[in-house]
Amino acid sequence: MSEGFISVKGPAVSGEVARILELLPQAWFIADGQGEVLQASPRAFEYGLIVLERIEEAQTRELIAEVQANGEQLERELSIPRTRTHADQTLLFRVTPIADGAVLVLIEDVTQERILDVIRRDFVANVSHELKTPVGALSLLAEAIQSAIDDPEKILHFASRMHREAERLSILVGDLIDLSSLQKHDGNTNFELISVDDLVTVALDDVQMLATAKGIEMVVGGTGNLRVNGNRDQLISALRNLLTNAIHYSHDGTRVAIGTRAVDEFVEISVVDQGIGIPTSESERIFERFYRVDPARSRITGGTGLGLSIVKHVCVEHGGECSVWSQEGHGSTFTIRLPNPDLNLQDNPNKENAE
Repeated sequence: MSEGFISVKGPAVSGEVARILELLPQAWFIADGQGEVLQASPRAFEYGLIVLERIEEAQTRELIAEVQANGEQLERELSIPRTRTHADQTLLFRVTPIADGAVLVLIEDVTQERILDVIRRDFVANVSHELKTPVGALSLLAEAIQSAIDDPEKILHFASRMHREAERLSILVGDLIDLSSLQKHDGNTNFELISVDDLVTVALDDVQMLATAKGIEMVVGGTGNLRVNGNRDQLISALRNLLTNAIHYSHDGTRVAIGTRAVDEFVEISVVDQGIGIPTSESERIFERFYRVDPARSRITGGTGLGLSIVKHVCVEHGGECSVWSQEGHGSTFTIRLPNPDLNLQDNPNKENAE
């Protein structure tokens, strides 16, 4: 359907040409030699380039002046401040001269495409680095074993180190596979009604040895008999990642608690620790792939930097979200929030629990 156009100073092109412009997927406008807008599509005003009938954005004015000066078509990407937020937008401009010194400007918002380009580049660079570390360590340890062939004690030591590095590599590859599978988001995920109590029990069992090794007490509380609609393996993976993080970043002999409750139309599963906490400046980035608040500590614990990203994508896949509250030096609370499937089945979603 045509979006129409706004004639600001009177028609700059014929009606037939204007009708063709209306069919373009890009936003567009026509400006004269004085930087005044003659005609424009409604979407052209959404980018904050035009105020009333004039082009107020400086980079856009300079681009138009350049085309008017040399009379040649020009294509260029510009980073333009948004009108209501601090984040910039990346716009692709195609500017071509038309009659009487006027120019036609086509605008395409490529912000998301450029963000994805950066994410892909970072991802490849990070994966290469993360894989190189254990692979390099395995190579060196293999050489060390060869040189210590007459020393059984050293062989056992190096073999133990090789086992740890191989395990680290296996975890990283597994996390990459899980994350890749989640990001496909093809709608073919098999969902079923799942007991939240069962999810908690299995995830706790998976991390119990790690908690015991650090003398950390695992505590469960909240509302029982809740259910969620989802993929059992994915939800257990998300919960296990949160519990593993809580244990890794907690002091020995402290407590990690997991609580469940129904709030409005959601079921919430919270993991609370008494650990080192997260600086406020870092809290917005912790769900990014490979991002670590403390890289040195992550190397010690064997973290891949993908756990929270997996949690985030699992929640998105299930129509929910994961949030964090944290205070540096006082611990963190991560909360998985998922739609409550029982909300439409009964007036009170907690009726059975109350009974």
